[in-house]
Amino acid sequence: MGKTIAIVGRPNVGKSTLFNRLTESRKAIVDEASGVTRDRIYGKGIWNDKQFNVIDTGGYVIGSEDQFEADIRKQVNLAIEEADVLLFVLDTAVGLTDLDQTVTDLLRKTKKPIYVVANKVDNHERIADASEFYSLGLGEVFPLSSINGSGTGELLDHLIQHIDAPMEEEESDIPRIAIIGRPNVGKSSFINALLGEERNIVTAEAGTTRDAVGTLYNSFGFEFIITDTAGLRKKGKVNEDIEFYSVMRSIRAIENSDVCILLIEANEGILAQDMNILSLVLKNKKGLVIMVNKWDLIQNKDANSMKEFRDAILSRIAPFTDVPIVFTSVHEKQRILKTLEAAIKVFKNRKKKISTSKLNKFFLPLIEKQPPPSVKGKFVKVKFVSMLPTYKPTFVFYCNHPQYVKEPYKRFIENRLRGEFDYTGVPIQLFFRKK
Repeated sequence: MGKTIAIVGRPNVGKSTLFNRLTESRKAIVDEASGVTRDRIYGKGIWNDKQFNVIDTGGYVIGSEDQFEADIRKQVNLAIEEADVLLFVLDTAVGLTDLDQTVTDLLRKTKKPIYVVANKVDNHERIADASEFYSLGLGEVFPLSSINGSGTGELLDHLIQHIDAPMEEEESDIPRIAIIGRPNVGKSSFINALLGEERNIVTAEAGTTRDAVGTLYNSFGFEFIITDTAGLRKKGKVNEDIEFYSVMRSIRAIENSDVCILLIEANEGILAQDMNILSLVLKNKKGLVIMVNKWDLIQNKDANSMKEFRDAILSRIAPFTDVPIVFTSVHEKQRILKTLEAAIKVFKNRKKKISTSKLNKFFLPLIEKQPPPSVKGKFVKVKFVSMLPTYKPTFVFYCNHPQYVKEPYKRFIENRLRGEFDYTGVPIQLFFRKK
């Protein structure tokens, strides 16, 4: 594991832009408004064949009107504790401020290496302005422009003195799990309960989480990368640029995941927007687990309540009904590990490969006994079945008249496939092709 570098500073000095530059990504949302970044965002950087971790933090501020101010400060302090090296970012265009002095006082309490970054040095005149920051007494000042990259190479040359991890050849095959759902259903609370720390800011206000925040989880025999995402609302209700980028990152998190855990509220059931999110998961052929949160708030439960609720969900999401549904309470920490067990099982199902001999041994007698209905006097005869070597479970049935195989028969074949080989929680693709 490489050393960790945390980027800190007051709001709107270019921390997220520098984070994106160092990680060569667009993970962090960049906007002119201050206070955009709230949670800690993690990424990886590579320089001269040395690999390191980078943490972006929210702007450190005191006495503002931002209701998230205290939570953001807590996230900054956690990042400082976690990091091995600190990048203190300042705005050369504005100069030294009282808040910069406050952050300096905070950093002086740590014995970790601190690099003073004079950002927004976009022309030669500003190089002289950057010398003002030597008055902080934190050592050498590195003038750079994170938006165009000038000066970042010199900074990285100094940073790798503290980095001893060589570049990894390739990423390990660790499951990637995305926590998705509408705003304010308990996604961040679920991850905090798993990790046993306030990894993500939690409030009653919808839209608190903005970035898709990924975290490595390794405990209780589980190992995976779990990603918290911003709540997905209807397109018509997304009226801010920042929320638009949050939604785009949530969609990207779904696309990059292996399994999605869809959170819904027990007291609301599965709503139209939940169905839209579910269709996004199925469209990308990702594994799916449905987690019914806040089950403890349901009054007058009896022995049949859970079954009735499950049946109601399955009737809404039909025809894809082979999905694990776990009833939990994040607040009470009920069945949280059971949700993880279901997600890992779905991940294994998604990776499962069935040999051609097993497929043909099972399906050819079945199809001969229950063939597709004839159309226009034409009878469909399946000659051969195989599984394609793709990361999405895909099966091909070679036959004489593929155009005459209708959807009801495809669903019949899919149900038998799931029943025999256990693909619970995994969308599968069936193709009938001319032999």
